[in-house]
Amino acid sequence: MSNGLATTLPATKYATVLPRECINGSDADVVDANVDVVNTMYAELLDIEEIATAALRSYYVDFYLTQSLGGGFAQYVFTAPEREEIDAFIRAGLEGMAAAAHLDLFNRSTAAFDSLSEEEAAAYLDGDTELDGDTDGGVTDAVRLMEELDGEFDTLLETEDIVALNAAWLRSQADLLILDEEELDHHIAERVSRIPNLAERQAEAAEDDLLDAPEFEVIIRELCDVAGHTLLKITMGDPNYEHDGQTSLAWHFTTDQGEFLMLDGEDEAVMIHPDTKEILAAVEFAHQDD
Repeated sequence: MSNGLATTLPATKYATVLPRECINGSDADVVDANVDVVNTMYAELLDIEEIATAALRSYYVDFYLTQSLGGGFAQYVFTAPEREEIDAFIRAGLEGMAAAAHLDLFNRSTAAFDSLSEEEAAAYLDGDTELDGDTDGGVTDAVRLMEELDGEFDTLLETEDIVALNAAWLRSQADLLILDEEELDHHIAERVSRIPNLAERQAEAAEDDLLDAPEFEVIIRELCDVAGHTLLKITMGDPNYEHDGQTSLAWHFTTDQGEFLMLDGEDEAVMIHPDTKEILAAVEFAHQDD
């Protein structure tokens, strides 16, 4: 036991987990630590159903707070990927934290936004003060209400501190695990090892990463596949690389077999050895304008 908090694995399937170093820190330290743990779990491909519900409620309450401070309820709406699901986490979190005033404001804000017309919602999200075709140069009452609710949020923070309530709620969880850094890594790895379709998730994540990758990375990965290498790291781009008497853009990267270069020409890209200049792989491609 430490500070009256459980440190052994509870009977519940998924426990809320915090690093030991944060517990005696500030309220912000505790909330931020939970955010870091949940982000790590997401990065390791754990799904919502495989993460402690309390941890997720705290996580999304902090997400709502961060977005609202950055750009009002509009920024929260703009950045929330699945609002229906996230709204539910936030409502349950605010209720569990006894943040009654913030819960009431959140419910009024979501109801007011969802009642906006498509044009009104676009105006509010864009921060416009005028609607298309509004000859009076004003905003509708519905848009004006959203702006008033944003102002109410800022005022409410002075009397109901979400961060303090969030941290106190996390510390009070009956199933809370307080772990050292090494123990935390092991705990997450053990959870990941129980994922039944881990290989499938990893393949999907790799595919998604590739879709989001810049063109030069996609080309380098394809060259590595052709050459039978495993890409480890792309280190730098050199716009002044001399090759065959010409200045070219070269990308330096490291594989499991050493350091290499990628030169991207008009019709093909090649992977070469930086010392011998030997071409180890080549791929032809068509540019979008072709």
